This record gives sequence, C-alpha cells and structure tokens, in this order.
Amino acid sequence: MDKIIKSLDYIIYGSIILIPFFVSIAPAPVNILMGSLIISFLTKKVLRKERLFTHTPLNIPLLLLFLITCLSLINSINYFDTLKGGAFRLIGYILIFFVMVEEVRDPRHIKMIVFAISAGIILASFDSIWQVLTGRDFIRGYAPVINIGLVRATAAFKDSNILGIYLSAFAPLIFGLGLYYFSQKKKAVMWGLSFIALVGILLTYSRPTLLAIYVVLFFLGVARKDKILISLLIIFTLLSPFLLPKSVKKWAKDVEYNPLRFMCNDDRLAVYRNSFNMIKDHPFIGLGANTFMKNYKKYREPVEYRNIVTKDYMYAHNNFLHMAAEIGLIGLGFFIWLLYKLFMECKNIYKRLDNHYLKIVSLSLSACLLAFLVNGLTESSLYYSRVAIIFWYIMGLALALNKFTPTFLES
Repeated sequence: MDKIIKSLDYIIYGSIILIPFFVSIAPAPVNILMGSLIISFLTKKVLRKERLFTHTPLNIPLLLLFLITCLSLINSINYFDTLKGGAFRLIGYILIFFVMVEEVRDPRHIKMIVFAISAGIILASFDSIWQVLTGRDFIRGYAPVINIGLVRATAAFKDSNILGIYLSAFAPLIFGLGLYYFSQKKKAVMWGLSFIALVGILLTYSRPTLLAIYVVLFFLGVARKDKILISLLIIFTLLSPFLLPKSVKKWAKDVEYNPLRFMCNDDRLAVYRNSFNMIKDHPFIGLGANTFMKNYKKYREPVEYRNIVTKDYMYAHNNFLHMAAEIGLIGLGFFIWLLYKLFMECKNIYKRLDNHYLKIVSLSLSACLLAFLVNGLTESSLYYSRVAIIFWYIMGLALALNKFTPTFLES
C-alpha cells in the first residue's frame, strides 16, 4: 500500500510541474498529464480513505457554480454537450484546483513549478520570434497570422490571441520575481527572461494581451509602492500614440478613435449584442453549458452592428457574457462571488506570508489571475480548452501558499 501511494505521489508531483510547460507545446500531453494527475489524486484519496475536497474559502461558490451548470441542462439543446463539455469538464477543472491546493507542499516544489512556467514562456517566446523571422514556428510548423499588414506570431498555438492569453497569464510570475525578489546576477537573468517574454507578447499584437500586461504591471507597482515603475508606465502611456506602427494608427483612424471599436473590433461588438439576446431569452439559468456556439445562429440579429455579418458558430469573445448566456445571470453571480473570495484569500495569504520569496510569488500569482481575467474581457479564454486550465491551475497554486503562513503552520 505504501509503495503504491508513494508512486502516486511521484506522478502527482511530476505532473504538476510538467503541465504548465507542456501548455506551450500542444494540448495532447497536457490532457494526458491532467488525466494522470486526477486519477492518481482520486486513487490516493480512496486508498487513504480521506475526504475528497480539502476546505478552502472557495468551496461553497465552487459547489454552487457546479450545481447551476448542471441545472442549465433544463434549457440545453444538447444534453450530451452540456454534461460532457459543461458539467464534467468543470469537475475536471475543479479537481485540478483542489489537487494544486493540497499537493503543492514545499517551497522546492514551488521553485520547480516556477522554473517549468519560465521554461514554457521562453520556449513560446523564442518560437514566436523564429516564426516571424522564418514564416514557420519550430514546434508545430504553424505560419504566422497577418492582419492589417502586421505579422502576428502564434507560436505552437493556432491563434495569436490564444498565445497572448498563455503568455500574459504566466509572464507576471517572471516579472514579479525579477522586479522584487532576485538581486545582482539572478536579477539580470530574470530581467532578460522578462524581456524575451515581452518580445513574444508584443509579436502577438493582441490588444487584450497588451492591456492585460499593462494592468498587471500597474497592479504590481501599486502593490509594492514602486514609484519608478508607475512613472515609467505613465510615460509609456503618453508616448504610446507615437510608438504605434503605421498600420495600427491607420486602424485607429478607421474606427474613428472609438476605444471600444479599437479594442474589440466591430465583429466582437456585434457578437456582444447577439450574446445579450441569448441572455434575455433565458436570464436565470441560461441556455445550457457548452451550447453557446450551437445556439448563436438562432440569436443573431438580422441586421448586425454596423452591418457586420458574423459566422454561424461563434464564441462570445467575453468570458462573462459567454458564461451568462450558458448558465445564466445566477451562474455568473456565483462566478463573480468566486472571484471575490479568491482575490480576498490571495490578499490575506500575501499579508500573512513571512518568506520573502513566497510573498512575491503570491503577489505575482494574483497578477497572473488578473491578467487572465483582463484578457477574458475580449476573449472566451475560460472556454478555450488549450488555455482554460491555466486559470484553475494558478488559482490552486495561489491558495496552496496558505500552507506556508504562520497561522496555518501553528494550527
């Protein structure tokens, strides 16, 4: 029995480290690692006769979110899709969260996770640079995307914006450690890694990604009372209109300098209006989890925003609208409550930590979560299978740091 449990511990320990690295390469190894991680975790729980879920401040909102996801089945046009892609997928993500909370147990494990995340970011960023220079990424052979004359990197992802979600969700961890933890040679190395990550991010030309990075840097500056960083961001804001590529300046002029049209594009604004039609039809429990795309055509306006014609199958390109359409305003309310509890707990953990390294990791993980959510204002990032796991993984890692607070250690 002990040997079996020890073997399961090794699988869990290694899978947690490898998942964030392999997200940068392909979905298949990530799915395999997720499966082995969850199966090993559940098997260990059964063998030890332990309760499945450890206590966290998020347990109740997570339970309610799951229940409303199941309840949305009532209005679903496809029960199988709602159960498999909605309820069962959410169970998987919730299990990943609890695995992270319970199984990340020592600072050495955290350092290995940070190394794996950093390695994945650098791999994806170098791949982006190579792709733009040669026309193909060196991992999967994808060509870059060309929009309004800009060559946009995708690396091993199929879309520049999804690459942007990945990079912006993990990069704040490097930024935070480089700015506020390491010193001398190690600081120079972290700054170099941060620069490479920024290049990869810039090559996506993803507006929500760039906004997310700006927001998290400002967040880090305010949290650490870093007047230099805040001043640099203000200067950058003032100079940015002059630094934009000509094609972007022309684009801004074409959309009449309307910030919503500039950030979202007319087609996204059209999708938002159609999403509101979906919400109005079933405002409380939604149209059914994992059915947004199948329902979209039915709720598309005959004359869309600025005469844009959107496709028959679309994501909402906004996490909150997507969620409200699928599981209703009640479900969205539970999710917002979850976020509130999450960030309050992250704040409390950050304040209680004595270890300087873990304290900066805690702050940086909060920045990672913030970046993911900012990106989610114009992307359905929680519904993209390639990157959705990032949110739940970081959320669990952030709360796992509670183990190292004096309050927890004394209990």
